[in-house]
Amino acid sequence: MKIKFFVLLVLSVAIMSCSTQQEIVVEEKPFGLSKVEQLTFEGDNGEAYWGPQGQQIIFQSKRDGNGCDKIYIMNADGSEQHMVSPELGANTCSYFSMEKDRIIFASTYGVVDSCPPRPKPQGNKYLWPLFPYDIYSANPDGSDLVRIRENAGYDAEPTVSFLTGRVIFTSEIDDDLELFTMNMDGSDVQRITNHLGYDGGPYFSPDAKKIVWRAWYPENAEDTLRWQENMSLDQVEAVPLSIYTMDVDGQNKVRLTNNGATNWAPSWHPDGKHVVFSSNMDDWNEEAQAFGHNFELYMVAIDGTELKRLTNNTFFDSFPMFSPDGKFMAFASNRDADNPRATHIFKAEWND
Repeated sequence: MKIKFFVLLVLSVAIMSCSTQQEIVVEEKPFGLSKVEQLTFEGDNGEAYWGPQGQQIIFQSKRDGNGCDKIYIMNADGSEQHMVSPELGANTCSYFSMEKDRIIFASTYGVVDSCPPRPKPQGNKYLWPLFPYDIYSANPDGSDLVRIRENAGYDAEPTVSFLTGRVIFTSEIDDDLELFTMNMDGSDVQRITNHLGYDGGPYFSPDAKKIVWRAWYPENAEDTLRWQENMSLDQVEAVPLSIYTMDVDGQNKVRLTNNGATNWAPSWHPDGKHVVFSSNMDDWNEEAQAFGHNFELYMVAIDGTELKRLTNNTFFDSFPMFSPDGKFMAFASNRDADNPRATHIFKAEWND
């Protein structure tokens, strides 16, 4: 007993001696984004999405004299940027497969090989076109191009579960836009939404049990007529968009935002309990009685609580996506001081 007491006494003295000699300092980092780094410096860029190991980013860019977007891949530090999509047609919405042995994206290649015309402006309305995209897969270098989803209308916005390899995407059916899932080779197509209006921008949760997406549904006859007219013109009018979640089979829908603003570009926090998205909810113009064009990044819990604003500036910020390990976030922004009208890809450290 005396020996044990002596050993404990010596250890206690040693611990006390160490604690008096060196104070342990824990650096407290502020919640949110820090150390923002610009990754692209030419053209207009957007929709930058991480690969499953967090080593590469795939994105779309209009550069090198091209009149519409092509698909590019770069390393996570912005190096070795190179085009991987066809040189013809408009391309968008690219993603890596779960094994990173394939890439997937939407393209008008083979249907409209030139850059399709954009909708004619209608006053102050912001319109985005429903080009006749089909969904393709290819090797990461762009070779072995295969059309995996062919449809007379719009098929785009595909993302992939890095857990199951399943693809989710938006497709035009019966003059409406709905969400579908399929295998990476285009087989086993399953419809998971069935509601008049816009359903798009879907993402699987990290455990592949839930989906987050953006949606707008007509609430009266006037809204329905406007939606149907725009669909007949192959365009979508910017309307209030809300963020929703649901089970992977389309059940148990939960609306996370209901603020009258445009809430879009949602994706998941790696914990599966929060989603990040872009919104102009804090840019209300009292005189115009309308929301403005300043989009910021936000995070919200999947029950609609804990809404937090992540960026606070006068720039457009959108398309946020966490790296698989949750240490970084990639996003698109107009914060390039040398060319504030250009959209570039940025990376920032994330602090919980």
